[in-house]
Amino acid sequence: MCCDIKRRFLLLYATQKGQAKAIAEEIWQQAGVHGFEADMHCISEMDKYNLETEKDPVVIVISTTGTGDPPDTARKFVKKIRDRTLPPDYFAHLQYGLLGLGDSEYTFFCNGGKTVDRCLQELGAHRFYDTGLADDSVGLELVVDPWIDGLWLALKEAFLLRKEKEDMSSNVNAVSSSLPAAPYVVHELNLSSEVQNLKLEDEGARSSDVLSQTSVDINLKPSTRDTEPSLVHSVPPVSQSALNIPALPPEYIEVQFEDALGENPHLSSLISEGAAFEVPITKAVQLTREDAIKTALLLELDIAETVFDYQPGDAFCITCPNNANEVEELLQILGLSEKGEHFVRVKVKQGTKKKGAAHPQHIPERCTLRFILTWCLEIRAIPKKAFLRALVECTSDGGEQRRLQELCSRQGASEYTRFIRDCNVCLLDLLHAFPSCKPSLNLLIEHLPKLQARYYSVSSSNLYQPGKLCFVFNIVEFPACPTRPVSRRGVCTGWLADLVTPLLHPKRSATDTKGGRPSTEKISIFARPNNTFRLPADPSVPFIMVGPGTGISPFIGFLQHRQKLREEHTDWEFGETWLFFGCRHKDRDYLFKQLRCFLENGTLTHLKVCFSRDSSTAEVAPPKYVQDVIRLHAKDVARVLLKERGYFYVCGDKKHMADGVSDAVVDILSMEMEVDRLEAMKLLATLREAKRYLQDVWS
Repeated sequence: MCCDIKRRFLLLYATQKGQAKAIAEEIWQQAGVHGFEADMHCISEMDKYNLETEKDPVVIVISTTGTGDPPDTARKFVKKIRDRTLPPDYFAHLQYGLLGLGDSEYTFFCNGGKTVDRCLQELGAHRFYDTGLADDSVGLELVVDPWIDGLWLALKEAFLLRKEKEDMSSNVNAVSSSLPAAPYVVHELNLSSEVQNLKLEDEGARSSDVLSQTSVDINLKPSTRDTEPSLVHSVPPVSQSALNIPALPPEYIEVQFEDALGENPHLSSLISEGAAFEVPITKAVQLTREDAIKTALLLELDIAETVFDYQPGDAFCITCPNNANEVEELLQILGLSEKGEHFVRVKVKQGTKKKGAAHPQHIPERCTLRFILTWCLEIRAIPKKAFLRALVECTSDGGEQRRLQELCSRQGASEYTRFIRDCNVCLLDLLHAFPSCKPSLNLLIEHLPKLQARYYSVSSSNLYQPGKLCFVFNIVEFPACPTRPVSRRGVCTGWLADLVTPLLHPKRSATDTKGGRPSTEKISIFARPNNTFRLPADPSVPFIMVGPGTGISPFIGFLQHRQKLREEHTDWEFGETWLFFGCRHKDRDYLFKQLRCFLENGTLTHLKVCFSRDSSTAEVAPPKYVQDVIRLHAKDVARVLLKERGYFYVCGDKKHMADGVSDAVVDILSMEMEVDRLEAMKLLATLREAKRYLQDVWS
């Protein structure tokens, strides 16, 4: 391919939190180096591209959100290509390559990408490049980097194939409209084998800045004992390698400080997902004992003066700020302590080379610097490699520069995962570890993502407690480690715990306020309905609930709702209800001992509990985990699911519980139906598809 002719391809991205957009921008930046021109658009901008008439290859980068849904920006597009009235050859002219982003900790891994891929195939589109599925639970870059590397060869082959077809068309007009499919299939198979042979190691200078430093740890001054790598220290072979690092992202934000006074925008202006409500916290209860491993709190919100509505099983979102001490620390490191209350104006830099540069929607055009760092930017976010690459340019010490280059390089991929990703290192940690790094404010705004609202499962029923909304959470703790020498609490859970201290310790608070009543704190919330994790529409249908730890939260709402329905409709028929609950210690973290009340009044038919850390003197040790208890009731579980067409709900930790529960259900189905495990897994998949096996899980 001639280097002076740039071949165009259409580049579409569908993003929820900015990850897919950042990867698309990386592809756009690399395209020119390889002799291509990427025409990049958000997939929602359907007025700027037309797949019905698109002749050039199409590259799609798409993430997955929620429980397997496409991003909000892709909903209109997905609805369009799911139209069953479209003919099967609707996209027969289209060649595409798709990169899906997801997290295998969740059941429907990369389902957003898989859905688009399947729909395009059903409408006759052809893949010119194998679909890539990147897993955020182990590191997106493990798939993303080699997928992008292989993309350029695949595009080159696609253009060559098109040229061959055009040449054939010009020579043989009679077959211009119907070339045989076989050559394409052969090409695709050959290309697949080439792409599958791509490896993670350095393959030359493709799309990257190649550094030829071979000196070992310049200026890092390690002690003779430092034979192991760390966040700030490298060892051979990485320390002696020439490095392939990402291209330097172009700057596109300009920040201007203003002397004028004013008011910061209201928090509701930061929320694009729906109406926000400011509601008071009226009650706080610590559900665990002081010596429990985790601290669980129940909070009650007063929503009586709002139109906020919810159903049991729904979730809702809380707008939370960054930790005030961390914001102050960041201002000090940046040398901006005196300017925290100064108003700043943020705008796009004139003449920027960034494709489609736009003012970040989550940053007000005018507000104080402290407001931006407190409410707008996720300062705890794990820095992406592009951010590390940009930080290199802000670092004056040669050794620190080299180490940052290593951490964002292809050669340092495993060390990035080990010392940054796995350790939850954030910007503050990096600035402490690399003290000569002094990034500009505009760089932070460009690279730090939006501070996301945190969502929680509702733990109450509006029918049972009108005007009230309750939820339960553990205070998340991040212990100190060599990479991060300070312990931290979760952004939202730590903030909430501080807010409700006066409610948890009223005597202490009364002393602090010199006898006065503690003030009622308010928080900003908005709805996040879960239209599938709901009670069966028919109350006579039986259901099983599995919710260890704080996973019990939505089921309290289920049971409250069911109890109220039983009181109001004595003539209705109600199906049996099962609850499997587990925790570490019966006397320390049995969150809702009042479950017995639901059992006694008939709302709950069966309550099965287990305690994983309590010792037992029984000859036969009791089961420790909910999945073990479920296996003890195999016949009842099979009866409810198969004979009575009941529902099965799971809420809680994905990796350490939900997967174990689904394995137990597969074993039960296999045993009770006398089929092999594969058939049992297919049956469980059918139950999921029918929305009778439902999960609300987190990693």
